Amino acid sequence: MQIKGKTLFAGILISLSFLFAGCVSVNSRTEAARIASAAGLNSENIPTRSFVIATWGRFTPPVKSMRVYIEGDGFAWKSRTQPSDDPTPHLPTGLKLAAADPEQNVLYLARPCQFIGPPLPATCQVNWWTNDRFSAVVIDAMNEALDVFVSRYPGVKFDMVGYSGGGNIAALLAARRHDIQSLRTVAGNLDVAWVNTLHNVTPMPNAISAMDSAVKLRTLPQIHYSGDADKTVPVDVARRFQQAVGGNCVRVEVVSGMTHSSDWAAIWPQLLKNPFPGC
Repeated sequence: MQIKGKTLFAGILISLSFLFAGCVSVNSRTEAARIASAAGLNSENIPTRSFVIATWGRFTPPVKSMRVYIEGDGFAWKSRTQPSDDPTPHLPTGLKLAAADPEQNVLYLARPCQFIGPPLPATCQVNWWTNDRFSAVVIDAMNEALDVFVSRYPGVKFDMVGYSGGGNIAALLAARRHDIQSLRTVAGNLDVAWVNTLHNVTPMPNAISAMDSAVKLRTLPQIHYSGDADKTVPVDVARRFQQAVGGNCVRVEVVSGMTHSSDWAAIWPQLLKNPFPGC
């Protein structure tokens, strides 16, 4: 009888854990929709060859330029060793930054499989938000999403902003494309291998790191914001990247008291007023 009781109790716990995970997923999507709606950002899912990319945006034609925000890694891991079943961020910092931006033309790109479903499509396998989240397939998909907006607004120029792992993707897109006129990152993971070593986690052999393309960004105006209390992506990451880029177009801004998950959106309108370094 005691064994049956334990089994029943364990079953209840498992059922509750799945129910809670489902509630978190739904609530994360509802909260994201609320944040976007309040900022006048409209939802659209953009199909690419590999994934459907969730976006929110607002545009006032004629659209000559737009600020593009790329989300962080989201809820990629439940624990240090257990990946999540859905990478949708519980705290969508990238989306909150986009919502805080007063510009007329703003585009937010979620990472592959974030804010899609439920249920997630078959193409959304765990590897795409864990070991392969910076792979060539992912970078290509994000690049294709930008191409959709170029087709709608020919000649448009992009001002890229990336949060955390989204900073790596924003920098990689800037190194690849010829229609990007500036780059900002917030707590950007710009040196993937170094950050993985810092946290003693498994290497990601398929990861493409912005550090490897740093020299291509030498003439691009850019600012990299880092919190002095950030233990996840410490200030040294941005400084290492700055040194690798070289030249006079890159600056690191250290923001006092900010951690990786601090409310960057609260100070973002003020940070946007900082001028780029003169090139």
